[in-house]
Amino acid sequence: MQKKKSQLLTIAASLCLPVAIAIAAGSAHAGPQPSSQPHSNHNVALRPNAPAPQDRNFVQTEGDMTAKTRLFGPIGPGLRAVRRSSDGRTYILASPSPGLVVYDAKGKQVFTVAETAATPGAKPTTSGITFGEDCDIDSEGRTYVADRGSSMVDIIGPDGTFANSFAAPAPVSIAWLGDGEIAVATLREDHLVIVYDKRGRVTRDFGDPEQISEREDLNRFLNVGELATDAAHHVYYGFSYTPEPTVRQFDRNGYGIGPDIQYVALEAASEAQAIRREIVKQEKNRKTPSFKRILTGVGVDPITGEVWMAVGNTLLHFDKDGNRRASYQMYTPEGARLEANTILIEPDRMIIGGDPIGIYEFARPDKKLPAAK
Repeated sequence: MQKKKSQLLTIAASLCLPVAIAIAAGSAHAGPQPSSQPHSNHNVALRPNAPAPQDRNFVQTEGDMTAKTRLFGPIGPGLRAVRRSSDGRTYILASPSPGLVVYDAKGKQVFTVAETAATPGAKPTTSGITFGEDCDIDSEGRTYVADRGSSMVDIIGPDGTFANSFAAPAPVSIAWLGDGEIAVATLREDHLVIVYDKRGRVTRDFGDPEQISEREDLNRFLNVGELATDAAHHVYYGFSYTPEPTVRQFDRNGYGIGPDIQYVALEAASEAQAIRREIVKQEKNRKTPSFKRILTGVGVDPITGEVWMAVGNTLLHFDKDGNRRASYQMYTPEGARLEANTILIEPDRMIIGGDPIGIYEFARPDKKLPAAK
């Protein structure tokens, strides 16, 4: 495979973001180049273009973002996902407890679906949630849960009753694609994304893992990621462990639709090299891979397709062409660092949460408030 030629311009040090887990300026490895062949079931997707150059003229000086208020307390420990449905309901997944919790548009709790992993000694189940890693909602109010505890996708009805489940090997992230299809990211499959129909049949898979390590199991671990979608059901795959925080864009069929969105910083190069040295070290010791997550959360504006990345308590804003627009440090109203693992972008606000600190509402920093009269 050819190595990816970096097209990323280095951002001036005065605009660079100080992050605890630093990111290298350009990946040393890349996956296969795009193919001109059309898709069929189980075909590998076209590889998107290389990362876009980052335009410094559009980058704002980073600043602090302080949450307006905490939402849905005391939920926080074990937080995995926050989703909203078209009728205004909010769906929160926190594992192993309290499980899936649903609130109506006024903030009143509608129902809770507990997880068996919250009960000591309980065995995995195929008729409920064992340990959920992620969830998403379809147009009819059904919840799809990536249940890593039982290697299933669990389907919960709009009233909170268990509807169905189907097998999915070690699912870690999930996204509703419309037309009865669900995209799933797993720990071990050959491709990054597996698409199922509503009966649990695989319709296609796509996305080639990056070649980061020569050790097969370690390389697959380093390619584990999370899924997000927009209103057009484009698929965004955020790589959680690659030395460069990266989000890859696909259409619903698996074709690349834009450049890789990456963050690079000049002062972070030495830290990134340390991450790569750790990869080499773990290649040699043959033990189970163990790394700290680098890209901790991904959110997508459903209308514009602009991407928001979290690296710990740092929030990075990119346009759909991969240009970094701004960067921020996130804090709770009390001044605590908010290290995000879930980001929900709404027209006039963002809902951002972390484990165990909880869920918070932020004003969108890219939306200017109307001038006072």
